[in-house]
Amino acid sequence: MPNITRRTVLQAGLSLPIATLPGLHALAADPYEDAKLQPGPLPDIADGAFTVAVLPDTQNYCQGAPEGFYRQTQWLVEQKEKRNIQAVLHLGDITNRNTPEQWEVAQKAMRRLDGHLPYFFVPGNHDYGKGGGARDRTSRLDEYFPISHYREHPTFGGTYDREPESMLNSYHLFSVGDRKFVVIGLEFGPRKDVVRWANEVAAKYKDREAILITHAYMYYDDNRYDWKQHGDKQHWNPHSYPLAKASNQDVSDGQELWQNLVSQHENFILTLNGHVLFDGLGRLSSKSAQGKTVHQMLVNFQMKPKGGDGWMRLLEFHKDNTVQIVDYSPTRNEMNASGQNHFTLELA
Repeated sequence: MPNITRRTVLQAGLSLPIATLPGLHALAADPYEDAKLQPGPLPDIADGAFTVAVLPDTQNYCQGAPEGFYRQTQWLVEQKEKRNIQAVLHLGDITNRNTPEQWEVAQKAMRRLDGHLPYFFVPGNHDYGKGGGARDRTSRLDEYFPISHYREHPTFGGTYDREPESMLNSYHLFSVGDRKFVVIGLEFGPRKDVVRWANEVAAKYKDREAILITHAYMYYDDNRYDWKQHGDKQHWNPHSYPLAKASNQDVSDGQELWQNLVSQHENFILTLNGHVLFDGLGRLSSKSAQGKTVHQMLVNFQMKPKGGDGWMRLLEFHKDNTVQIVDYSPTRNEMNASGQNHFTLELA
């Protein structure tokens, strides 16, 4: 059972009683007990490779440790040329309490990328409702990340067709050499009609490699969230939240997104999500309906000290059609070389 601490529970702002969380009896004093930390700087990126950076769950930075978030995005700007960074993906729970003060921190951090790097984002459960309680789908995201700021960006593709002025669901296009990508960003627990729209986007851009980002998809046990099979045995499934109950369960978990979206298209290569606690890591490779391999990854560092200790995931795309995964913290200037934090994927 992965380690979980009382700090993990309190920092996450969970309403779930602590006693209900498995593994709590095995409290770990060292948040890096299983890590293989190597001092930086990072080795040079391979010739011809490029990087897509991933920022999961910045909620605790926004609530009380903003310098970690600011340093992440500043480092990405500074490393743009050296690491050939082409895009930045935020996996949701941008804030912890959906308050103006926390959105201001997020806006300040992410706007450091403007004019330097394209960035794409999705909302998490803590970005919804009063106090981040996800009792409904009201969010301040569009106040602080309005579509007017992104519509003219060269990478901007579009938004959910029934909510065209909202950035809660969006897609984006970028190219590196002869490789073309579409990033589809979906809300927490996507509604069925949002999944319909996402299918249309994936089909429209079938000539592009597709990446799905959404807040809740993989669980820490290396399986997708699956409410029908596991129910609340997998903690924090979108189906267990008040917004799901208020909408007659009009939400999708990871298994439903796999069945109704990802597996139905030949062009998906990756899915990425945050959200899950415990060790905050998981991955799974599955065959689509056409027999193509799709890699699915959970990555979340919010349980580390100081809001997440600056950890981010770097996806280094190589010329041999592999992706090297590198987890790095610019605040610590360290790489984590453990098997869960540093590995290579072969793309279909």
